[in-house]
Amino acid sequence: MRLLSVIVVSAMALLMAGCSASGGNPAASPSPLPPDPHTAAALLTIARSFNRDYDTGDYGPVYARWDARSQAIITRADYMKRHKDCPSGPQPLSQTESASPGGPHGAWLVHYEIGGQQLTDYWFYVHRRWVFDLPLSNPGAVKLYRMSPQQYVAALGCGH
Repeated sequence: MRLLSVIVVSAMALLMAGCSASGGNPAASPSPLPPDPHTAAALLTIARSFNRDYDTGDYGPVYARWDARSQAIITRADYMKRHKDCPSGPQPLSQTESASPGGPHGAWLVHYEIGGQQLTDYWFYVHRRWVFDLPLSNPGAVKLYRMSPQQYVAALGCGH
């Protein structure tokens, strides 16, 4: 009986700690992002901004649009550090052309062009937000991001 009481009291203490931790100062919590419209026009606008941010080296907003599966591949800090330590050379800016449904597993397709090469990114509408799917869009980058930092630098040839 004493063991049961200890378990019950411990469980209650954990629950109360959890409630008080989540009931902290609401002003300290970041504001939820506004929902994205679930339209091709909205996705096209978001994808254009996403590609422009990537093209110009503003990687924070790019990572913020990744879906959970993509973010599980590399942390934001590691992603930012790799791009800082190993910047890509000058390349033509992308031209984001269209967005439409029809991809695998309900993905939306964003078609764009870089230097005459036609490319496609895969986006999903999740919890009222458009999110980018890295494994579908760029499996080669997934392989690179799974490498150690040293292997990544060697693979891209950007050693210091």
